[in-house]
Amino acid sequence: MLRQFGKYLLAAAVLLGGCTAADTSLEQENMKVFRYNQAEGLSSLDPAFARNQANVWAATNLYNGLFRLNEDMYPEKDLAEAWDVSEDGTVYTFTIRRGVYFHDSEVFEGGKGREVKAQDFVYSFKRILDPATASTGAWIFSDKVKRNAAGTGYDENWIEAVEDYKLVLRLEKPFAPLMEIFTMPYTYVVPKEAVDKWGKDFRKHAVGTGPFKLKTWDEGNSLVMLKNTNYFKKDDVGKQLPYLDAVMVSFIQDRNQELLSFQQGKLDFMSGLQANSVDLVLDKNGEVRNELKGRFVVQKVPYLNTEYIGFQLDKAAYKEANHPVLDKRFRQAMSYAINREELIKYVYNNLGTPGTAGIIPPAIKYFKENSTKGYDYQPAKAEALLKEAGYPGGKGLPAIKLYTTVQSKAMVEYLQKQWAAVGIPVEIEINMTPTHQELIDNSKVNFFRGSWLADYPDAENYLALFHSQHFSPSGPNKTHFVNPTYDSLYIKSRFESEGFMRLDLYHKMDEIIMQEAPVIVLFYDEVLRLTQNNVTGLEPNAMNILDLERADFMQGGVLAN
Repeated sequence: MLRQFGKYLLAAAVLLGGCTAADTSLEQENMKVFRYNQAEGLSSLDPAFARNQANVWAATNLYNGLFRLNEDMYPEKDLAEAWDVSEDGTVYTFTIRRGVYFHDSEVFEGGKGREVKAQDFVYSFKRILDPATASTGAWIFSDKVKRNAAGTGYDENWIEAVEDYKLVLRLEKPFAPLMEIFTMPYTYVVPKEAVDKWGKDFRKHAVGTGPFKLKTWDEGNSLVMLKNTNYFKKDDVGKQLPYLDAVMVSFIQDRNQELLSFQQGKLDFMSGLQANSVDLVLDKNGEVRNELKGRFVVQKVPYLNTEYIGFQLDKAAYKEANHPVLDKRFRQAMSYAINREELIKYVYNNLGTPGTAGIIPPAIKYFKENSTKGYDYQPAKAEALLKEAGYPGGKGLPAIKLYTTVQSKAMVEYLQKQWAAVGIPVEIEINMTPTHQELIDNSKVNFFRGSWLADYPDAENYLALFHSQHFSPSGPNKTHFVNPTYDSLYIKSRFESEGFMRLDLYHKMDEIIMQEAPVIVLFYDEVLRLTQNNVTGLEPNAMNILDLERADFMQGGVLAN
């Protein structure tokens, strides 16, 4: 059945406060409009703040960087036409693709977007490190790029445009996963003119090079992006990309309502379900429910996301010098008390893989699955460790408060019962996601539900969570874990170019994390992606990236374009 795209655009116009004369193009019948929902909200369209899925998805479709990830999660050229690496691995030279233009905008002379040059990358990269920007992505460069002779700051020319289309980046020491870093939205190129004009408000005035350009963003209600007719890419037969005319994003916070909207055909795509919604799509064995088969496309894909429970290990965060959380035997006991297989089956309908190995998920292709021994369900061992730590049967244990969000309520209530069964009393406090994140980042809570969705598909990104120089809030080490042996291995791995040797170092670090237990690994996620039957060009991937560059619709069995 053909979908009447025009009526949905008219609905969007109502949400946006009505169409003006300039919006008449949005009222055309049969425009190809892709609609998805972002339940957790969108805080910025500025790539410098692409720290969560909502921001990453928007930035991915509005901007470009030097490289992008292909369907196998390996970097491939995007705005980089060619590159070269010095023999010592510290100097990267990039040739920038010619003929790429920023979106038309009032910030440019005559309102016409200008060509991207190497200097734009110099500006964009330095902006990430500028404290005035306060980018959540400063860490991607801060401990990698060349320092000045005194070691007090960055070398003036750590990033340099030596010609209009030639960019040189200098590192302090080699960093093996650098190409993966350059696929991150933090590294996308932005025009200085736009940031100069809008300052902090650049967050809602996106000007990029991507397949779509910003039309309107009514925060909390809707986001509309239109086809970039000047996009530099074509498909294999020479047809201009993107195929879609527009993208509409809604912000329905209730995930059950989101699912209902998808089932009613009001959304073309949906990713992720809450625990209390999974059984509306999957049975307890993880299979699509019979009554839904054929109604839409359901894809269950390994996801580069590890779900965990974290402990704050900074002694200064505790009034008691010998708080039980500071004893690794207690932390190990909590981990052994959890039946992860049962958790996955009954709370998540087998959506996910039990976290009985290390922190690195098996979706990292080159990492040997289950090669690091983690924690399985051994309640007797949990009880023995509690006794060894001085709390036989849980006697003398204070109630420990676990901080979480409403999305994880069913999961933590299950964990609460598991811990109670071995004598560990746990209370639960639920907060909204932004509040929860702020509490963790600023070390205001000692026991928390966390997750790590990879910024780039390399094991190093997970191991960076425990390096002592990466303390939150400026870095990802939210547990404030410190271990000199771990740190030395981490530093060594970053500069190791030989793949098998680096992998061995990764394994050793993963084993230390399991032994010291700064986190309880719960499970390795799988993502459930739902698409309407007529959607094409959306390939699932382990990063769950929503790249709409080649998305399209089938109509009557024939491609819409």
